[in-house]
Amino acid sequence: MTERAEDREESLTAATEARGLEALISRAARAGKGPAPVERWNPAFCGDLDMEIRQDGTWFYLGTPIGRMPLVQLFSSVLRKDEDGKTYLVTPVERVGIRVADAPFIAVEMDVSSTGDGQVITFRTNVGDVVEAGPDHPLRFVDEDATGGLKPYVLVRGRLEALVARPVMYELVGHGEEIEVGGRRMFAVRSKGVVYPIMTAEKLQRLSA
Repeated sequence: MTERAEDREESLTAATEARGLEALISRAARAGKGPAPVERWNPAFCGDLDMEIRQDGTWFYLGTPIGRMPLVQLFSSVLRKDEDGKTYLVTPVERVGIRVADAPFIAVEMDVSSTGDGQVITFRTNVGDVVEAGPDHPLRFVDEDATGGLKPYVLVRGRLEALVARPVMYELVGHGEEIEVGGRRMFAVRSKGVVYPIMTAEKLQRLSA
């Protein structure tokens, strides 16, 4: 047990240096291909890493952008957001905290198939995840009070969401329709049998005037 504790302490020390990133990459790679079963792992917390995901989805380490997409995809596969609201990189032996400015992923493309109740909206994220909005991947819409704008999010996995990029957001609302929701007329979109309200029909009329 003492040896393992020492290993974790050394890991935290190394993570503050550039070579620590290489070690973390190695442990993340051993976690497996694609999204790892991070929800089933309960490793010790080893401190915070100087890594940040900016609002535009760019990953930074020690203040420098991580330009290698395969590396970003690898880290994204071991990402987890816990009940404490913090986001971590998780391997079977360690958990390190990182900073996320908004959402960890960006939905950069969408596709719509079928119409009406059978309509399915599919999103692709900047790291290659493909999800169909619906019961397992709900959409939510947040008003930006400061700008009067709208920020849609789609759940990718666990508690990790993708912010829908603005060009994709315009495409998304282009598939909106007025639907009766709970006795109120709403402007909303459908996907996989679920209705996602965007705003009231009255608000839409005011914005369109």
